[in-house]
Amino acid sequence: MKLIRCIASNWVIACAALLFAACTNQMEPAQNALANINVALDSVSAEAKMYVPDQLAAVQGRVADLRASFDKKDYAAVLSGAPPVLAEVKSLGAAAAEKKSEIEKALGNEWRELAAAIPPMLEAISTRVDALSKTKHIAKNVDLAAGNSGLADATAQWAAAQTAFKAGNFTDAVTAAKDAKTKAESAATALKATLPETAK
Repeated sequence: MKLIRCIASNWVIACAALLFAACTNQMEPAQNALANINVALDSVSAEAKMYVPDQLAAVQGRVADLRASFDKKDYAAVLSGAPPVLAEVKSLGAAAAEKKSEIEKALGNEWRELAAAIPPMLEAISTRVDALSKTKHIAKNVDLAAGNSGLADATAQWAAAQTAFKAGNFTDAVTAAKDAKTKAESAATALKATLPETAK
């Protein structure tokens, strides 16, 4: 009986040792799998946050689940769950790139329209200001000061838009160009200036 108990005890110890060894053997691969996922996620997270934030949040949640499994020493769960999560991270990068391309294409089209419209507007307003400046009697419904101020603001905003565009910042370029157009239209209204058809 004593011999049986001894054998049973040794068997339990052996099983525990084997289990510990198995866990230890899985820990490093699980750690490496998590590290690979984190490196991949770091490389795409900035653009993903900007262009596909919902998808990013979902993937971050899955990565957090893997980290929780690792902390619980459930390395098998990490190893089985890591490949699909890594695939999702890579898909996230592709989705962000595609969305960025779509937005840049739309902004590019909008920029081309604004770039065609604004310079003729500024030229027409400038011509109107020059003409009014040489006139002794300006109509009461014409506000030369406001027109001058609006022209200066519109010109400054258009310069800022061009600078942003040259730097590749299409979002800021279009935003500044829209503001320049609005200011130019206000100046034209104040001056009772006729704008070119291309600017309308």
